[in-house]
Amino acid sequence: MDKVGDLLIRIKNGYMARLLEVSAPYSKLSSAICKLLKEEGFIEDFKAGERDITITLKYDDRKPVLTNVKRISKPGKRVYKASKLIPRVYNGYGFAIISTPKGILSDKQARKEGVGGEIMAYVW
Repeated sequence: MDKVGDLLIRIKNGYMARLLEVSAPYSKLSSAICKLLKEEGFIEDFKAGERDITITLKYDDRKPVLTNVKRISKPGKRVYKASKLIPRVYNGYGFAIISTPKGILSDKQARKEGVGGEIMAYVW
């Protein structure tokens, strides 16, 4: 029951199928990840309901904005990094989703604030 992996794969599969919207089960973590994806420009918008989240996908000249997602920290193996050891994803073309004591942040935000945490996924 990996909520993060399920959310990210639903979004990726929606892009691969050229859908305009996808739906995923609601949780505070999923909502925070969708907010971060919207800030980084990988989704158009999202609407959180009582039981589910509707995510509007974003396309650039008929091409998906999000090309791939890689889950790093899994339920069987957690991966933590200090702020100075957070990797760059595709030399800045992508970003890492990091769970920190200050909330869900991108790799750039975590480095700027000087906090480390669990590397949840890479998005590019």
